[in-house]
Amino acid sequence: MNIRKLASLSIVLVLSGVLLAGEKIGFDALTCDFRENPIGVDNNQPVFGWILHSSSDNVCQKSYEIIVSDRLDDIEHYKGENWSSGIVHSSNNIHVKYEGEPLKSFMRYYWRVRIFDMYGNSSGWSDVASFQMAMLNERDWEAQWISDGSNVPEKMEDFYKDDPAPLFGREFTIEKKVESAMLYISGLGYYEAYLNGRKISDYFLDTGWTAYDKQVLYNVHDISNLIENGNNKFGAIVGNGWHNLVPLKFWGRHIFRNGLASGQPILKAQLRIRYADGSTETISTDENWKVTQSPVLRNSIFLGEYYDASREDGSWYGLKNKTSEWNPVYIASGSMGSMSVQTSPPIRIYKEITPKSVIRQPDGKYLFDMGENFAGIVRIKLKEGIKGQKISLRYGEDICSDGTINVLTSVAGQIKGLGVGGPGAPDIAWQEDIYISSGEGEIEEWSPRFTFHSFRYVEVSGWPGIPDAESLIGLALAADLDRHGSFSSSNTMFNCLYEVIDRTFLSNVFSVQSDCPAREKLGYGGDIVATAGSYLYNYNMHTFYRKSVRDFANDQRENGGITETAPYVGISDKGPDVESGPLGWQLAYPYLIKQLYEFYGDTSLINDHFESLERQVRFLCSSAQDDLYSIGLSDHESLDEKPVALTSSLFYYHHVKLFAEFAGILGKKEIQDEYIAKQEEIKQKVIQKFIREDGQADNGTQTAQIFALWYQLTDDDDDLKRRLVGKLEEALIKQEWHISTGIFGTKMLFDVLRDIEKEDWAYKVADQRTFPGWGYMLDRGATTLWETWAYSDDVYSHNHPMFGSVNEWFYQSILGINPLSPGFKTIKIKPGFPHGLTWASGHYQSAYGVIGSKWSIQNGNLNLDVEIPVNTMAEIWLPLKYGKVIHENGSKINRSKRILDFRTETTHIVVSVGSGIYHFQVSD
Repeated sequence: MNIRKLASLSIVLVLSGVLLAGEKIGFDALTCDFRENPIGVDNNQPVFGWILHSSSDNVCQKSYEIIVSDRLDDIEHYKGENWSSGIVHSSNNIHVKYEGEPLKSFMRYYWRVRIFDMYGNSSGWSDVASFQMAMLNERDWEAQWISDGSNVPEKMEDFYKDDPAPLFGREFTIEKKVESAMLYISGLGYYEAYLNGRKISDYFLDTGWTAYDKQVLYNVHDISNLIENGNNKFGAIVGNGWHNLVPLKFWGRHIFRNGLASGQPILKAQLRIRYADGSTETISTDENWKVTQSPVLRNSIFLGEYYDASREDGSWYGLKNKTSEWNPVYIASGSMGSMSVQTSPPIRIYKEITPKSVIRQPDGKYLFDMGENFAGIVRIKLKEGIKGQKISLRYGEDICSDGTINVLTSVAGQIKGLGVGGPGAPDIAWQEDIYISSGEGEIEEWSPRFTFHSFRYVEVSGWPGIPDAESLIGLALAADLDRHGSFSSSNTMFNCLYEVIDRTFLSNVFSVQSDCPAREKLGYGGDIVATAGSYLYNYNMHTFYRKSVRDFANDQRENGGITETAPYVGISDKGPDVESGPLGWQLAYPYLIKQLYEFYGDTSLINDHFESLERQVRFLCSSAQDDLYSIGLSDHESLDEKPVALTSSLFYYHHVKLFAEFAGILGKKEIQDEYIAKQEEIKQKVIQKFIREDGQADNGTQTAQIFALWYQLTDDDDDLKRRLVGKLEEALIKQEWHISTGIFGTKMLFDVLRDIEKEDWAYKVADQRTFPGWGYMLDRGATTLWETWAYSDDVYSHNHPMFGSVNEWFYQSILGINPLSPGFKTIKIKPGFPHGLTWASGHYQSAYGVIGSKWSIQNGNLNLDVEIPVNTMAEIWLPLKYGKVIHENGSKINRSKRILDFRTETTHIVVSVGSGIYHFQVSD
């Protein structure tokens, strides 16, 4: 990869004089603990980062200086009373750890940074940024968990009866001028809080799902603008979420509730008010709070929500209630996990969707077609409602041949049949919300609070009058991820597929990266391994995936094994023991840590989780039979016979290889050497047992050949590798260049074809329009990805991200954007230019800034535009097949002052550059 050579070009920058002294360098973003101006930091040593911009080329940071103070006036006068780093000679502008005076809970700090280029020219100080500490110690919590005092039902069937969500309340008086009011709050399962009749935020389904006996997340809200002089009224409804699941028997056997820390809804909240005179007041959940029943009569994340608006009045909390009295709360008993600030993005509405059509059915019901499948809820607008009128909203991803709604692909846990779901469970566990009209006012508006669905179609029954397209609006929900990538090309099917993948991905980020947003909603490790790279190119997944890593660590088994899902719900399918997951699913834990290192340069997770990773790998080593495995789920959903032993053994090899890499990164040479030796032993055993001399791997399927090539088993034997590639080609031809792989093989196929420079093969596979393939899905009307290559109308989900791994190919191969070193500090731009495409354009926003790639082929000439961010360097691979004359911005590269170096590879000219925007033309 020539990383060493590329890094050494910093010397060239000085000698060649390409930097222009005095050119302005500016800041695009300043982050603390990976967020801009966060108001909830519970890390004693947060890390700082900044993105730079400059109009000059080849700009690098040589050193930096950071100042931090809890006084804004100090920072405005360039004084760092809490920390002044001094001038630090380092090119690092991410993961810069705070090393000043101990930070204090609740305190707001201000900071700014300046950098110096290779000539010692200063950027000038950045704008002022800030961060506010949350609770650094458990003793900072004065609040207690409170409940309504109700007990968990003794009989399973009673879980399905009305059980109104509790509404907690507290009044307080403000008599002095408020400077700030910060709310620290958590509700299990989900909460929705109000102050003086106004919802405190636009978040949904908070707080995020964790193993509640290990870790509980809380939110931090600045509610200063909601506080009023005089009397104030605070209220919070708490729904069931994952904390109080109904005991559905998924697939007739798994009761998720039994695998989770669970109980009745509870609330913990602490309001810290700072007055203008410098005094503070704390209002916390305790025995002085009151509780009553809300109009939310039932709520289930799987079955839906039942809301009775006829129970409303005009009370202060904005939701109303008049059928029950306010009662004293109970202090909740039981052991909860440690409290942590929720740093992953909150769930918000990212799109409102107007129905494509509204059709009256023969039975008098109405079918709303939203035009696309998505995850979220609906908002209904009822004109002239009738008091007590029951309106039912039933959701489905598909319609039947007769035009009626098909609910079967989104049924919870495949519960379809009398008694399958257990006592009291519905015979068919479809998604349904019910609204009881109050009959008051000209318009009633409502949307559910504590559930979410996957649907394109909504069947409405009981609607008074005739609904129209304004009567029901879809609210697409997802974690509010910053978009970090874009892609478009001359292939319109690829562009459509990119949008479908995006919609699918966003449908499956509700605190965990799920397999589907309806039937299971679980964080399966295998799905994460298959698609993490694609997610990381599309969005900023840093804090989201850091939570996922913690989720897997929270549920690590006593023997070191990692569970199939995180949080763990009791599913364990073909793993090494009765609780740990199959090896490809366990791989999510170390694999995510490696991906966060590759994409963001994050080494802290390697250090923080090293002991747990060591426990896991020792468990796997002790469970192996002669350094191999013979059980597992293999290449899930592949169409060919699965090579179970080969894939499981290679997953094991992957675990050991990653752990050896982690030990090396941390400088633990003895451990590194031990596991390098172990991975070599495993590799040789795999070759001996599964790789034939003629190049066939195991059963010779696409999956088998791809696994052997992806794990580079024969890279030290060119002849055998060529034979493996030959057998892969035979397997592809056998399927007429259609894909037959499952979730892992599909991702690996495109990596392998990029590695062996067979992008024309990759394009041929990806561009197929008949079964099996993405084009077939789209031609059948898919607006989100299916769980299987084949169309299903009764079993498999229509909103499943695992086959979205092709999205990674768009970025890595078509745009050619790849990291050469962690965090994209050094970059490789090497588009594949497959036959069939005439242009492509897109970008990826790395931790250092935007990396852009745009190319077109016109009259046999190649035009390539590349953007490289400040403080990075890149190799740009220009193919000789379009000619040997290469210009950059009108000058031949050997005469360009912007080009740092170039060399000739077999099929490419490789140009080395620093930051800037470059325009290349390759011609005869």
